[in-house]
Amino acid sequence: MTAAFQNPLAPPQGLHWLYVDFNSYFASVEQQLDPRLRGKPVAVIPVETESTCAIAASYEAKKFGIRTGTPVWEAKKLCPELICVLGRHNHYVEFHERILDEIDVHIPVTKVCSIDEMACKLMKNEMTVARTTEIAKSIKAGIAKNIGEYVRCSIGVSSSKYLAKVATDMQKPDGLTIILPQDIGKRLLELKLRDLPGIGPNVEKRLNQAGIHDMQKLLSMQPKHLRAVWGSIWGEKMWYYLRGYDLPDQETETGSVGHSHVLSPEMRPPAQAYTIARRLTMKAAARLRRMNYYAGVFSVSFRIENGPRLGLEAKCEPSQDSFTFQQLLDEIWHELMKECKSRRIKKVNIVLHGLVEEKSLQVQPDLFEILKQPKEQKQRVKNEKISAAMDALNRKFGRDTVLLGMTAGKTSDSTGTKIAFTRIPDIEEFAE
Repeated sequence: MTAAFQNPLAPPQGLHWLYVDFNSYFASVEQQLDPRLRGKPVAVIPVETESTCAIAASYEAKKFGIRTGTPVWEAKKLCPELICVLGRHNHYVEFHERILDEIDVHIPVTKVCSIDEMACKLMKNEMTVARTTEIAKSIKAGIAKNIGEYVRCSIGVSSSKYLAKVATDMQKPDGLTIILPQDIGKRLLELKLRDLPGIGPNVEKRLNQAGIHDMQKLLSMQPKHLRAVWGSIWGEKMWYYLRGYDLPDQETETGSVGHSHVLSPEMRPPAQAYTIARRLTMKAAARLRRMNYYAGVFSVSFRIENGPRLGLEAKCEPSQDSFTFQQLLDEIWHELMKECKSRRIKKVNIVLHGLVEEKSLQVQPDLFEILKQPKEQKQRVKNEKISAAMDALNRKFGRDTVLLGMTAGKTSDSTGTKIAFTRIPDIEEFAE
C-alpha cells in the first residue's frame, strides 16, 4: 500500500529560498586552476581513454553539443579542438568547502544539495526582491573575488526550494532568476517538461503516454491523476512542487558503503580487474572505519564487457577491518570466475551492507576479556588495530602509503575517490 501524503497547511506566500547552482562546476574549477584552459572547450574525463565519457563540459564545449555523458570519441568529432583533462576530485571538494565558507559570509547555507548546489532559507527581512537581489549579487562578487572569477554560479529565488532550483536553470551561465508566487504558473509555461528536476527520459515517456506533452497540460492535471501517471506518491508531490509549496525533505539513513569503478581497457582482463576490486575493498573498509560503522554483508558484482552482470554476497560477523573483507573478496571472486570464464570485465562494484554503528557494539573488550576469547576473535581485534594503523599512515603520508598485499601501481589513480551526483566525499576520503 502506498503511503498517504500529508497536504501542506497553507499555500505559498512570499520568497523563502535562495538556491545556488554552480555552472559546469568541474570544468570551471579546472579553468580556474589552469589559465591555459580558460576560454577553451574543456571536457573533464574519469580515465584517459577514448572509450570513456565526459563527466563535465565547459560552456565553450557545450556550444558544440558536448554534455555530461558524451563519449570522448564523439566529443572530439563535434569539437576537434576539445581539451580533455583528467578529473581531480580532491580539488573539487576543496573548492566546494571554500565556496560554502564564502556563501556563509552572505547568508547561512541551510542544505548542501550536491557538490555544486546549495540552498539557503531566507529570513523575514530577506524575503523582498530588492534584498534577495542584493544577497545574490554579493554572493557572486564574493565568489569572484575569493574563489575565482571562472567559478561562476546561477542563483534562483522562489517560495520553495524546488522552484528556486528550477529558477537557477532559467538563466545560465551566471544568471539570477526570481520567481514570485503570483508568477509561478506564467513562468513555468516557459519551460519544457525535461527542464523540471525529477522528469528524466523515462518519466517524460510516461507523461507522453498519458497525453501530457507540455507544461500547460501538466499544470492542468489533478494530484490524483499525476500520482497515477508517476505510479507513486511523487506524482502527487509534483503537483504541490509546481505550485510553490515547500514540502519537507525525506530523511535518509546510511544503509551501505561502497565504491564502483569503470575499468580502462588495459585493466579489463580478470587478473587486472581483481587488483581494482582489492583496492576498492580497502577504500570501502577505510571509509567504514572513519564513519564508525561495522558491516555484516559484503557484496561484489561486475559487468562483463558486452555481457551480463555477475554478483555474489557473503555474510560475516559485523566487521570493519580490511583483512575480513579481503578474505571475503577472494572467496567470492573465486566463485564468480567460474561463470566469468576469462571474459573481460568492464565495471567492478564493491558494497558493504548491514551497517551497525560502532557505539552499539561491544567491540572494545579489555585485555583479560581478549585472552578468554576464541582465537578468531583475538585475531579480529588484532586486525582492527592493524587496519586503524594503516589508516593513520595513509592520512599522514598520503593515499596508498600502506596497502594490503599489493602495490599501488595503476590502481592508485584509477580507484581514487570520485564525486557522485548526490554524495560529496569528505576530504579525508582522498587519503583512503
